[in-house]
Amino acid sequence: MSLLIPETGLLLWMILSFGIVFFILAKYGFPVIIKMVEGRKLYIDQSLEVAREANEQLSKLKAEGEALIVAANKQQGRILKEAMEQRDKIIYDAQKQAEVITQKELSEAKRLIQLEKDEAVREIRRQIAVLAVDISEKVIRKELNDKNSQMQMIDRMLAEITDKS
Repeated sequence: MSLLIPETGLLLWMILSFGIVFFILAKYGFPVIIKMVEGRKLYIDQSLEVAREANEQLSKLKAEGEALIVAANKQQGRILKEAMEQRDKIIYDAQKQAEVITQKELSEAKRLIQLEKDEAVREIRRQIAVLAVDISEKVIRKELNDKNSQMQMIDRMLAEITDKS
């Protein structure tokens, strides 16, 4: 007997028991194992498909988010631009109103100053006229004490009036 060469009886029983075990496994074991492997494969395929869909949705959401950010930035820029334009317009309008009010007040002040000036000039003329009349009265009284000087004065005045006409 050799260690490497088995006897024929042993070989026959080994082949027979291998065949029986293989038959039993082929009949009952392999279908269950194949069914489990295919179920696992189906589960993995479904999981991969769900992951792929989730990844696509995530990509879409990311693109939409970026588009919203871009739109928000544009909107923000537009709002800031409108706000600056509105601010500039308000400042411009306020300056124009201030200029108009200043011009009105300046015109009113000039008008009041002119009125006061005119009134002061009239008052000075009145006072000068009164003083002139008073001085003339005193001079005339002093010079016209006698009848002869009164007649000479009347003649001079008549001559002046006729010369002017």
